[in-house]
Amino acid sequence: MALLADYAITPDVFDITRYSGQDACGLGLDRIREPLLTGGLVRDLRDGQWRELFREPSRPWHRRAKEVVKKLARDGRLIGFPPECPSPSSDREWCAEALASHRRSPLRGGVIVTGHVKDAFPDESAIERIDRLAGATWWTEDPAVRLNRELADYRQHLDLVLCHANSLQFIDAYIDPEQGRYRAFLDLLAGAGGRRPAPLIEIHRKCPDDHDRIPQNLDHIERVFREELTETLRIAGLTARVFVWDDFHARYLLSNVVGILLENGFDTRPGEQTTWSRLGRDSRDDIQREFDEASGRHKLRLKFMLP
Repeated sequence: MALLADYAITPDVFDITRYSGQDACGLGLDRIREPLLTGGLVRDLRDGQWRELFREPSRPWHRRAKEVVKKLARDGRLIGFPPECPSPSSDREWCAEALASHRRSPLRGGVIVTGHVKDAFPDESAIERIDRLAGATWWTEDPAVRLNRELADYRQHLDLVLCHANSLQFIDAYIDPEQGRYRAFLDLLAGAGGRRPAPLIEIHRKCPDDHDRIPQNLDHIERVFREELTETLRIAGLTARVFVWDDFHARYLLSNVVGILLENGFDTRPGEQTTWSRLGRDSRDDIQREFDEASGRHKLRLKFMLP
């Protein structure tokens, strides 16, 4: 499993009669629930018709089916996708719809089905049974990735986050858009733009430790951020709230769909590698509280809006 991946799920996955019994269906849903709610997006196929299926009482949905779909929607993890095929009338036709969407825009994950549907697509590696996900190359439980400290790799691993997250917190004590090694950060910000509603964006950094020059340092930080980021944000249709704290060292990207620990932050150093790790939901939420000005866990020295 990537740090954040998108999937399609056919309706049979939530249908008790496609398993040996209710308990087997429940175990299947338990298998995918936490990975989806920690680092997954699900395609709401045919502009939302997929989600509407679970309002129909005529099919024996597992009691947790509506719960899972509701939580995916609540967390902003259901991503609308336009129709690709004639309106589906069976699970296998829904799988064909999912596969067509994958061919138009490749999934970072794959299509999750039951054995009944997989039997109709035996040679499609993008499709896997829910009880055999451990064997799918696109479903791995490793929460960390190694990548080059270059913009291309940053984009590759963050494009889904930047395109779909409703909120983004860029936390790096040393963000300085005036320095060349942080120029890539401007491109990442721009990648979150061009959509409505625009995501809520926060940028967090620290004030240098020279206590005798704190006012001058704060003035310098605000001037640099305004000079370097204003035009990028305006063109992308974005605003950002900047927080300058007394001191911290860790680096993160937090969003409503995934939290990521960044070993070296957002700066680039060609020829070097770094490690990014996906956070569990509890850790992500605790870090968000840490960088809430009401928490008192750090001293806020300055905040301002851009542009």
